[in-house]
Amino acid sequence: MSYDSQNPFARILRGELPCVKVYEDDMTLAMMDIMPQAEGHVLVLPKEGAAEIFDLSEESAEACIRTARKVATAVKTALQPPGVMIAQFNGRAAGQTVPHLHFHIVPRTEAAPLRPHAAEQADPDQLRALAARIAAALPA
Repeated sequence: MSYDSQNPFARILRGELPCVKVYEDDMTLAMMDIMPQAEGHVLVLPKEGAAEIFDLSEESAEACIRTARKVATAVKTALQPPGVMIAQFNGRAAGQTVPHLHFHIVPRTEAAPLRPHAAEQADPDQLRALAARIAAALPA
């Protein structure tokens, strides 16, 4: 999968499209997935343009893992799920739908099946409320 600088995540990073932000630092952005597989589904993206993990610099990869851990900790604290799944897909065959590397942080309960990937758009007000709860639980 080659990098397309007009992909939605690149456009969000440039401020051309909106997002519901959870966390941001110099190298990463964490935002609510607008088509979540579960309530509280957050995406972590590097600000570096890379389609797959194989294309990402070591520095950005380290920053993504730090941010994913920080945000997953906040998701667990804020939403109290019994489990948290962290996933990252490389290429269409693996399920990647946007050609900008990203990590999925998905709260999990045993009884609730995941919604289909990228299938149904969530209510923006609900996403903002969840983002506020997660952001408030971010570790220092």
